[in-house]
Formats: sequence, C-alpha cells, structure tokens
Amino acid sequence: MKILVPVKRVVDYNVKIRVKADGSGVELANVKMSMNPFDEIAMEEALRLKEAGKATDVVAVSIGPAKAEETLRTALAMGADRAILIETDETVEPLAVARLLKAVVASEEPGLTILGKQAIDDDSNQTGQMLSALTGYPQATFASKVVVEDGTVVVTREVDGGLQTVELKLPAVVTTDLRLNEPRYASLPNIMKAKKKPLDKKTPADFGVDVTPRLKVLKTEAPAGRKAGIKVKSVAELVEKLKTEAGVL
Repeated sequence: MKILVPVKRVVDYNVKIRVKADGSGVELANVKMSMNPFDEIAMEEALRLKEAGKATDVVAVSIGPAKAEETLRTALAMGADRAILIETDETVEPLAVARLLKAVVASEEPGLTILGKQAIDDDSNQTGQMLSALTGYPQATFASKVVVEDGTVVVTREVDGGLQTVELKLPAVVTTDLRLNEPRYASLPNIMKAKKKPLDKKTPADFGVDVTPRLKVLKTEAPAGRKAGIKVKSVAELVEKLKTEAGVL
C-alpha cells in the first residue's frame, strides 16, 4: 500500500509572529520556516505504518513556492521515499489545495492519505474534509490512533465527549491530531542524503487547477496588548470596580 502525506511550509511554531507595517499580512522576510507540526505527525505515522509492514511507499507532497523544497527535503530525511512539489507563488487556499491533492491522488492512487488536521498559519481545518468530499473517500478527522488492517483502517478520534472509534474502507483520508505520536528527528546522514534526492516538480497548470485566491485580506492586526493588573484593598473595592469599571456585575 502507498501512503500520501501532504506537508505544508509554515512559520516555525517557536517564532513570534509580526504583522507587516502596512497591515497587509504577516511578515515572512527573514523568518524561520519549517514543516507544519500536524503534518510532521502525519509523516511520522506514515513512516511507522511502513516500518510495521502495512505500507510499501510513503510519498510526500507540498504545494507552495520553490522554498517549499526545504520542507520536502525534511520529509525525505525523516524517511519518505519520494517527494512531489507543486510550485506556485500564489497564496493557495484550502479548496485549491484539495483540488490539487485530488489530482495527485488520482495519479498516485494511494491506499491512505494522511495529513495534519490544520496548518498553524491559517488554522482553516478544511483541506482533509474537502479532499474526502472531492475524492469520495471515507474520512476520519482528529485521529489519536491509527490501525491499518486488511482493507480497512481503524481510527480513534478525539471528540468533545471523549474518544470515538471508526472503521473505514480503504482508500481513505485521515487527519491527525497532536496526541497521535511524537515525530522523529531526522539524522544528519539522512539530511545529507535527502539533499541529493530528486524531486518531482509540477505546477497547478499541469493538473488544470486554478489556484487564484477567492478571498481578499482587507487588513491584518496584531492582538492588543494586555493591560497591567491592579491591586485592591478590600472585597468591597473589588466589587465596586467590577461594577463601575469592568461592567461585568
């Protein structure tokens, strides 16, 4: 079985986000970028399934600018067998991503597509669900445990009331949650080997998909800073301030 793992290049989660001076978006110049953490978890799970003998090939795919090649090199260093870069400088929205992934799925015919439940830059949490709808494949979102059996995949998923276990017929789409696993670190020898591996480069036009943004960002603002707290001398003063200043009583 082949497993397809979409991975996204995002601002590293340790970086403090800065808004551009003109409010047009987030500042990306000279900012450390890395693989989306949820996609790292998806890649790790795919590799574990391969190591367990449940899969034969792990294919990573990324959609974005030429620099997204670095993210795919990371996936190769972790243990992916092949990598596909769909290169575009447009801001690709979830629906366009899902349409491109549908074309890749039709070409690669994976038994399982595993991707992060959301990207930490836009937090859309839409691509996996849209891909399932476009391909007609069953889906399981927010996976905290994945077990591949003969022709099926059993997924334990996190829901508001606790845990839910679902069984899907393959091929299927699964999105990963934080508690599924702990991603491995790529070793230095594997990182060096990954630099020499060829990438399969495509463009959205190769798949006949229009990635022109459908949404327009009007303004981006950083959240307001928190005001300093104050000390009160009595409960009566606290109640008075809650009534007159905070307006919560």
